[in-house]
This record gives sequence, structure tokens and C-alpha cells, in this order.
Amino acid sequence: AYRVGLPGKSGVGGGIIAIVPGVCTLCVWSPGLDRRGNSVAGVSALDRFTTLTGLSVF
Repeated sequence: AYRVGLPGKSGVGGGIIAIVPGVCTLCVWSPGLDRRGNSVAGVSALDRFTTLTGLSVF
């Protein structure tokens, strides 16, 4: 949530599920992980989504 503005959960397989409360649920997958075990491309895609749509919990 801190980086992209949405609550979510990531897995070591490269998947991330994020929620826009009361609006929708998003799922992204890309296997390249950062040092924290989060999908690099997935976080980037969610960041771009929130930037383009303005949807965020913040």
C-alpha cells in the first residue's frame, strides 16, 4: 500500500493482488522479484494504474 496506494498481498511466485476498496480487485504477475520478494514489473504496473486512474487509499 505504501508504494502504490493500494492494500495488497504479494507472493514469492511473482503475483500481487491489490484491492481498490468498493471498486475492484487487481491481480498482476511477473516473476522478476526485488530484494523484498515483490514483483518488480507488478509493482510498476500497479503504480502506473494508480497514477493514471487516481484510485488510491491515500
